[in-house]
Amino acid sequence: MSSINLVNESAESIALEETRLKACSDAPLFTRYSGNPILSRESWPYPINSVFNAGAVLLADGDTLLLCRVESRTGISHLCAARSANGINGWRIDSEPTMVANPREYPEELWGIEDPRITYVPELEKYAVAYTSFARGGPGVSLALTKDFKTFERFGVIMQPEDKDAALLPRKFGGRWALIHRPVTTLGAHMWISYSPDLRHWGSHKVILEARRGGWWDANKIGLCSPPIETPKGWLTIYHGVRQTASGSIYRLGLALFDLERPEICLQRGDSWMFGPEEQYERGGDVKDVVFPCGQIVDADGDTVRLYYGAADSTMALAIGSIRCMLAWLEAHTSPVEGSVC
Repeated sequence: MSSINLVNESAESIALEETRLKACSDAPLFTRYSGNPILSRESWPYPINSVFNAGAVLLADGDTLLLCRVESRTGISHLCAARSANGINGWRIDSEPTMVANPREYPEELWGIEDPRITYVPELEKYAVAYTSFARGGPGVSLALTKDFKTFERFGVIMQPEDKDAALLPRKFGGRWALIHRPVTTLGAHMWISYSPDLRHWGSHKVILEARRGGWWDANKIGLCSPPIETPKGWLTIYHGVRQTASGSIYRLGLALFDLERPEICLQRGDSWMFGPEEQYERGGDVKDVVFPCGQIVDADGDTVRLYYGAADSTMALAIGSIRCMLAWLEAHTSPVEGSVC
């Protein structure tokens, strides 16, 4: 093949890729599964009120595991695992709660445990589950490690109330673990990062993403959704923003990108939301107008994302997206960054 043909083919490939990425930046980033919701109270083998806000992980045997927040009829939440061969249907749900609050040993769990985010940590050969523990002092961040989602090594509360929306990053940075979380302070409800040498003692706390002011879609408060996705361009992060309206709050999703080796540095932040409540199962439920993902699976192609999200705090739903399209969307819809915090 001549060098001219190689140049022409290369130019055509670049043009096709640019066209595809332009389409990505203009089209909806996530497509809802037509069979949504994928899990509801009717799916459960024991009586419950609702199931939502599940952490997600792809197991070594190929199964997708959702560690669901399940609210019992008492109003107290626990965690229960559901497994599926294809991550869509045929869910096999544990016949009893997988992880329940243990207030005798962990008083911060008095009123239940909620909203798990799962990170596989290769160095530990274990899954880290960051979850919200709830008691009289309010919500705090607790941590547990597991190899099999049957037994759990609890670390107890690692971020005191009021704090939630936490996930551990899968590797160390300068010899320290990193945790993204959302404390509520006198500064507001912003996203922070903290570092630890041992997963128990945390410091070097820094704000990494601020809730905007005024009329923005994310002006009231923000928080991490599913654990950040490691990409060559940085940590691709889905976060939720809450806007107060005359009829209540609306939870919608946005995107931000953080530096690969210094995850406290924000590189890009989308200026608009990219996924919000539209369908009936998202607009109506125990808490209306909510889409809230705590986990996703990146498929074997390294691009396709299966986003598992709670809908209206009542059911679990699924939407399909693309890492490349999310990165392209960020390029087209980003606000200028001043300093290291977006």
